[in-house]
Amino acid sequence: MFIPPEHIKPKAESTSEAASKIRLKASHLLIDHELAAQAFKSEPNVCLVYYKDRQALLLAPPSDDLFKKLHKASQHMLKDRNLKGDKTIALHEIIIDHQLDDSDRDLEYEFQVNLGILNVKL
Repeated sequence: MFIPPEHIKPKAESTSEAASKIRLKASHLLIDHELAAQAFKSEPNVCLVYYKDRQALLLAPPSDDLFKKLHKASQHMLKDRNLKGDKTIALHEIIIDHQLDDSDRDLEYEFQVNLGILNVKL
């Protein structure tokens, strides 16, 4: 298929970001350092729960007792990925249990600042 050069955007005009602030890579959730600092502060763990009907992974700091009780969330380790402060969370168990697509990709998310909950669409 031939595409005329005038219909191809130069790389400098790219409208998308280099990478999303949240990605799935090798069955790990990668969270950008800015978003991680805002959502989890300096917490070493995170509480999370997956809702299959909504295809939503909800994450909150373990200091949020209401989230833990309301959603029956499990606690997972929030690992440092690099010196910038990017974080990772292993999602192998959730991906296998719910038979989710484990391909590497950018993920849609919504951070609810007033609730302190990060909602990621898997």
